[in-house]
Amino acid sequence: MYYLSTRNNNIKVSSMQAIAQGISKDSGLFVPEHFPRYSFDTLKDFSKLNYTDLAVKIFGDFLSDFSSDSLQDCVNKAYTADKFGTDEPVRCIDLVNTNASILELWHGPTAAFKDMALQILPHFLSNSLKKVSNGKTAVILTATSGDTGKAALEGFKNAENIKIMVFYPEDGVSNMQKLQMQTQDGDNVYVCAVKGNFDDVQTGIKKIFTDSDCNQKLSQNNMMFSSANSINWGRLLPQVIYYFYSYCDLIRKGKITKESEKVNIVVPTGNFGNILSAYYAGKMGLPINKLICASNSNNVLTDFINTGIYNKNRKFYMTMSPSMDILVSSNLERLIYDLTDGDDKKVARWMTELSESGQYEVDKEIKDKLQNLFFADFSTEEDTKNTIKTIFDKYNYLSDTHTAVALDVYDKYLSKTGDYDTNTIIASTASPYKFSKDVILALNETAADGCLDDFDIIDKLSKITNTQIVKPIASLKGKKPVFKDSCQKEALKTVVLNNLNIKE
Repeated sequence: MYYLSTRNNNIKVSSMQAIAQGISKDSGLFVPEHFPRYSFDTLKDFSKLNYTDLAVKIFGDFLSDFSSDSLQDCVNKAYTADKFGTDEPVRCIDLVNTNASILELWHGPTAAFKDMALQILPHFLSNSLKKVSNGKTAVILTATSGDTGKAALEGFKNAENIKIMVFYPEDGVSNMQKLQMQTQDGDNVYVCAVKGNFDDVQTGIKKIFTDSDCNQKLSQNNMMFSSANSINWGRLLPQVIYYFYSYCDLIRKGKITKESEKVNIVVPTGNFGNILSAYYAGKMGLPINKLICASNSNNVLTDFINTGIYNKNRKFYMTMSPSMDILVSSNLERLIYDLTDGDDKKVARWMTELSESGQYEVDKEIKDKLQNLFFADFSTEEDTKNTIKTIFDKYNYLSDTHTAVALDVYDKYLSKTGDYDTNTIIASTASPYKFSKDVILALNETAADGCLDDFDIIDKLSKITNTQIVKPIASLKGKKPVFKDSCQKEALKTVVLNNLNIKE
């Protein structure tokens, strides 16, 4: 299995090279040259496997230059009971008297779905570096809208021959997300706030990746850049696994018995990586009816899917679901490449238009494909708030602000289509305790009265909902920030080089 660049498919690299490099030198994203295809009989066989065995099987079909023993070792180290609470790292929770199930992806060490990929990526990367880096130290640069940063820091801390630097929008993450990053331990980690929004941070990091002068300076110091964002194939591939696992859970429960019984998958969507993984699962044989793309007030993806026009020239909103506060969804490029049947020139032209003018428009054929595959809508702040309360009152299920966006958009899908019969998997991407203030205010507008800080709010949320505070959040109490740096978006390159003790 080789990997091609979305902007020049003459560029062809191994899976190890794609993982070590993170992004193609032409700024394109690496995609597999083909996808394995699984029959329904194979999916029934998959349903007999536990999560780790399923992961090893699917990884083996993509990462052909990894030995089966090394893949097994990577998986065994990533998905342990001490990290995820049980031997099965995800939970599938049925909503009573509905055909919907909640796929909880946040039982890992940072209480966010990013753990599912970022606990295994360091092991993929370490194996890859041994083969392709010629002894260089990998410098992981990560832009985060909240959850990726902490999950990457936790996954890569103290990793041999790896340094990790995380940048986040100063006012664009929750207090708990910020505290999680600022209190990170590890000899090889660095965290810095950026004055700007997530798109400013992400754009700045991408420019550094493809800056020839910067790359040359690193090479002279026996270093190389890599990425922990979902632009890295080693970060995206692990997300495919849990869609197969949740579908297999429906087989195990007897809710799906034949291939014609398809599923809907609902994903709260920002950078498009999580829902792209579901799309790839569909290409691999998972019987999908609709991919439901749920956005918050930053509804650039809703408009794109419904009109074929991607336009980032719009107001940016800071919402109660900050991990989705994104106007440039990087992984959409991979979807466009696939829908154009690998037309790298067309993709490169559209991405150039996006960079230069802030928008592009796909042709009618691509628009029709999009609308056949996807349903897209968005949730306002008021919608999100109301959904948290409605779902708790009706099902005694406490959702975070991002999962509430997905639940609300799913409700809008049902209202518009009447599709109440299709089994539906709803991705739950974070613990409600990461966004406790917004969650408790949604349940009761005066519930936080008298609370002195976020930890008082967390305690009160636990009491009024009779739910348990997740360990990654509870353990933050009393911790003091280690990293307090902030910088202007124009200074990112300087900060990176200075932190590496390299003269600019």
